[in-house]
Amino acid sequence: MNYATNSNEEENINIQKYFFLFIKNWFWFTTAIVIAFVIVFLVNRYSSPVYEAKNTVIITEKEAAMGAMGTIMKEFGSLSGKSQNIENYIGILQSYTLVKQTLERLDYRVSYFHKGRVNNVEVFNRCPIRIELDTSHMQVEYENMYISILSETEYLLDIPRDSNAVTKKLLFNQKYESENYAFSVSKTDAFDIESIKETYIVRVNNYNRLTKQYLKELQVEASFRKGTIIDLTSRGTVPEKVVSFLNTLIDVAIENDLEEKNLTSYKTLEFIDNQLMNIVDSLNYAEQNLETFRSDNKIIDLSIEGSGLFKKIEDLQAKKSILDIRIKYYEYILETIQKNSNVQDIITPSVIGVQDPTLNSLINQLSALYAEKQIVEYSATGDNPGLKLINIRIRTTIDAIIDNVQNLITSAKIEAKEIAKEIDLVDSDIKKLPKTEREFINIQRRFELNNNIYNFLLQKSAEVGITKAANMPDLKFIDMAYIENVEKKSPKNVLNYIIGLFFACLLPGGFFILRDLLNNRIIEREEIEQKSSIPILGSVAHNKYKDEFIPVRKYLKSFITESFRTIRTNLSFFLPADKKTTIITFTSTISGEGKTYCAINLASIIAMNNKRVLLVGLDLRKPKLHEMLKKNSPIGISNYLVNRNTIDEIIVKTEDPNFDIIFSGPPPPNPLELIESEKFEEFVDKVKSLDYDMIVFDTPPIGLVADGLSVAKYADLNVFVIRQNYTHKNTLKFINDIYSENKVNDLCLLINDVKMINNYGYRYGGAYGHGQKEGYYDDEIEVEKNILKRFINIALNKQ
Repeated sequence: MNYATNSNEEENINIQKYFFLFIKNWFWFTTAIVIAFVIVFLVNRYSSPVYEAKNTVIITEKEAAMGAMGTIMKEFGSLSGKSQNIENYIGILQSYTLVKQTLERLDYRVSYFHKGRVNNVEVFNRCPIRIELDTSHMQVEYENMYISILSETEYLLDIPRDSNAVTKKLLFNQKYESENYAFSVSKTDAFDIESIKETYIVRVNNYNRLTKQYLKELQVEASFRKGTIIDLTSRGTVPEKVVSFLNTLIDVAIENDLEEKNLTSYKTLEFIDNQLMNIVDSLNYAEQNLETFRSDNKIIDLSIEGSGLFKKIEDLQAKKSILDIRIKYYEYILETIQKNSNVQDIITPSVIGVQDPTLNSLINQLSALYAEKQIVEYSATGDNPGLKLINIRIRTTIDAIIDNVQNLITSAKIEAKEIAKEIDLVDSDIKKLPKTEREFINIQRRFELNNNIYNFLLQKSAEVGITKAANMPDLKFIDMAYIENVEKKSPKNVLNYIIGLFFACLLPGGFFILRDLLNNRIIEREEIEQKSSIPILGSVAHNKYKDEFIPVRKYLKSFITESFRTIRTNLSFFLPADKKTTIITFTSTISGEGKTYCAINLASIIAMNNKRVLLVGLDLRKPKLHEMLKKNSPIGISNYLVNRNTIDEIIVKTEDPNFDIIFSGPPPPNPLELIESEKFEEFVDKVKSLDYDMIVFDTPPIGLVADGLSVAKYADLNVFVIRQNYTHKNTLKFINDIYSENKVNDLCLLINDVKMINNYGYRYGGAYGHGQKEGYYDDEIEVEKNILKRFINIALNKQ
């Protein structure tokens, strides 16, 4: 047998059920919404706002940016910087070192706050005072100093945590010094008459700690656009500070980039200048000797033979001087590497005229490795595997450079010896010339040698100067951060109200739904209809008249009386119409579900309709019928079943001539045997023969004893009482099993103690409802006038 409806119908019922559940508990939702809105208002009003600024930079490629100049620079061999990929620059821009440099440049060592009634607001560039710290003195950091402006000339200083607990008046620009502080306070351009009587909080920051704070708020990432564009965003409570920080961060990065590019040029110029200083004195001396010799010996020019020999030896000496410079450069490389001093700053070989491609490649590779190492060191420790690998590659490259340079020195020295031999041969020919001409050639040779070296060095110096002038940073602004473009990130006023409303509905709603889902008692009529196909006779309204067990006789126009009238009417659809006398049994699963109460009142309401009714108390174990009716019961059906009394003797008349009662009598030791005896069958036949339209049996709970099942076979209708918010949900399975196994025929359900809700019917959409304003019933639904009591009743789900 199918005891449930389809899932779509159940879902619709649940939606309706929870809708009325929430309507019923409107008080809690209203309270939660009011509390949530108050909290949101306070959050929006007193939270420090957080702003976000953004700027954008692009990484330019050197060759693309420099055009034809890039080709010239390649010929000079002095493109000192390497093309950095976007990942490297992201690492640099969010490095600890760069952020700290930026904060130091901006002088964010001191923070200023305007003291408010509830919270303190940081001010920037608008503070009327400025602290001048004595950098040679210790300053306690992150402790509040209160400065109250008293007049245009003096202020009150309050340092609660100073060793002397200072509170004193000071003049502007007057130095204050203690064990923990040394500073003076001056006025800024923002100082005006309105600044007087205002109080400001001053706090000395620590750059290391401040750097970590700014790093947390700094976000650097590649733009969603293709190319080498980087977006930088940062957040803070003062928009001007955030904008200044982002723009200055890029300025410092550009300066560092350009400084690094120019570093090789500076080193090269330094090397050339040192060589020029060594050659200038020799050149001046040689020039002076040449002029003196010419003047003294009246020599204007050499002979044809002497000119030829001079030309030869001049060319040879020029070659040898270049070799000597190259050897000095090689020795400079070895010395720098062996001392491990600024290895990454070694002068590019092509600048000195060394066109060895292997050495050029190794020097550039070494410089690139050191640049990569510097980037990794920003965010990695010494145990980082990537850093260890870079160090191994650097060591390998240095070893290769040493081997290459040593080979180049050996080769250069061999070549220099060969040139020296050629010079010696030419010298032997010069010695054959006349003495005066021979001496003139030697003097002029020394002059031309120094002059050629000097000109060569000047040429290289000019080339390096051109390179230096042409150096451009790889970073370039696309969009700077502007105060007009700063976006407020929090608090989001409207969003906060939406979130507050959401949680204000979610918390009480979730609580009531969870409570409903965890409740294992039957609440709704729909729950019964979904899980059982047993017909429902009707619903009995909650009895608000606690001391009245038969309210149908006293409160004729009450809700409860009307609910029993409805059940009386519904009986015509359940009972056979052709029988003179019908039998109804009332039972339940456990004690306390109201079967006896329902039996008495239904019997009474039927009797009030001019029907003869006999109510029989068959709960022989725990009889309660006589207690509810407040009558003594010395005898009853138990006396009849043991042949002690007749039927006429056990029937009790009531004030209503249509309503008679047979009580249970003294509890017997064997109630089930008496119920299943032939004597009980005889009793049923006799009472049916009497002049009664209906006989009502009040039987024991069948969930506890089997007495009720034994009586059920005599009934035309068996009524199983379920009490709202009392009967357990698994009771329905028990009833369904009895019904499906045909243990009880002609079974129906009666829902007892259904509470009514103002204007919404029984519970929240359960059974038939009655509005309180219809004017037909005497008893209106109670509305507690005591607010506290009403609050408690709502909390306890008591209407």
